[in-house]
Amino acid sequence: MLEQVIFYTILTGFLITVLLSPIFIPFLRRLKFGQSIREEGPKSHQKKSGTPTMGGLVILLAVAITTLTMVFKFSEPSVEIYLLLFVMIGFGVLGFLDDFIKVVMKRNLGLTSRQKLVGQIIISVIFYLIYRKTDAFVPEISIPGTDLALHVGWFYLIIVIFWLVGFSNAINLTDGLDGLVSGTSAIAFGAFAVLAWNQSQYDVAIFSVSVVGAVLGFLVFNAHPAKVFMGDTGSLALGGAIATIALLTNLELLLVIVGGVFVIETLSVILQVASFKTTGKRIFKMSPLHHHYELVGWSEWRVVVTFWSVGLLFAILGIYLEVWL
Repeated sequence: MLEQVIFYTILTGFLITVLLSPIFIPFLRRLKFGQSIREEGPKSHQKKSGTPTMGGLVILLAVAITTLTMVFKFSEPSVEIYLLLFVMIGFGVLGFLDDFIKVVMKRNLGLTSRQKLVGQIIISVIFYLIYRKTDAFVPEISIPGTDLALHVGWFYLIIVIFWLVGFSNAINLTDGLDGLVSGTSAIAFGAFAVLAWNQSQYDVAIFSVSVVGAVLGFLVFNAHPAKVFMGDTGSLALGGAIATIALLTNLELLLVIVGGVFVIETLSVILQVASFKTTGKRIFKMSPLHHHYELVGWSEWRVVVTFWSVGLLFAILGIYLEVWL
C-alpha cells in the first residue's frame, strides 16, 4: 500500500508541475519576469537573458498540493509535515523577494546578503523553537556509518541555523546551469525519501517524493535549453527543505554526503575567494565549479549530466552508509 502511495505521490507532483508550467511560463513572460545575466558570468550565458524566472513558484505549489493531498488521504498530517512546509515556503518567500527585486526593481543582486541572512536565521530559529517541543526532537548528531551519536544540547540551535542557511545557499549557488539543480535535487530528495522510509517516517518520505515528482516535472521545461528558471524562489526553498529533512531524520552529517554536489560547489566558491584574497590567484577559471568546466571547453549539457552522475554516486553512498553498512 505504501509503495503505491509513493508512486502516486511522485506522479501527482510531476503532473501538477507539467500541467501548470505551460500556463505559468507565458504568464511570467507577459509580466517581463525575465532573468538578468551578470556580465562577469560566462559569455555563453548572455543569450539566456530574458528567460522567465521565478519558476520555483510552480514547484512550491506542486509540492504543497501533492504533500497535503496524499497525507490527508492516507493519514493525519504530522507536526513534521507542517514544519517541512513552513521552512520550504518560508525560504521560498525569501527567494521570491530576492527574485522580485532583481527582475522588477532591476537591482541585479536582489536582497543584500545581510537581509537574506537575517531572514534565513529568523525562519531557522522559528523552526527550532517549534521542533524542540515535539516528541521527535533529539539534540544529537549521528555519525554516518556507525551507531554513534553525539549529544550537543543547546548547541543544536547553532547546527539548525548553520544547516538551513548553509544548504539553502549551497543549492542556490549550484543553480547556474539549465537543469543542474532540478536533476541533482531530485536525486538527493529521492535518497532522503529512502532514508525516511527506512526510519518509518512515512510523512517525511511522502514530502520527499513529492519534491522529486515536482522537480522532475520542472526539469521538462528547465533542461537545456531552459524555457524557465526556478530562481532563488525555488533554489532557496529546496535547500531549506532538504536541510529540514536531514534534521527531522537526525541525519544531519549524512546530508553532507548525499548533497555532496552542493557541498563541493560551495567549497569551490569559498576556496576561490580565499585564494584570490590571500594570494591574488584563482584556483578555478570561475566559480562555482560548474562554470570552471564550462570555461575549459565542456558543453553545458556535459557538465550537467556529469554533476547528476556524481550526485547519484553520493546518494548511493549515503544510503549504503545508513541502511546497509
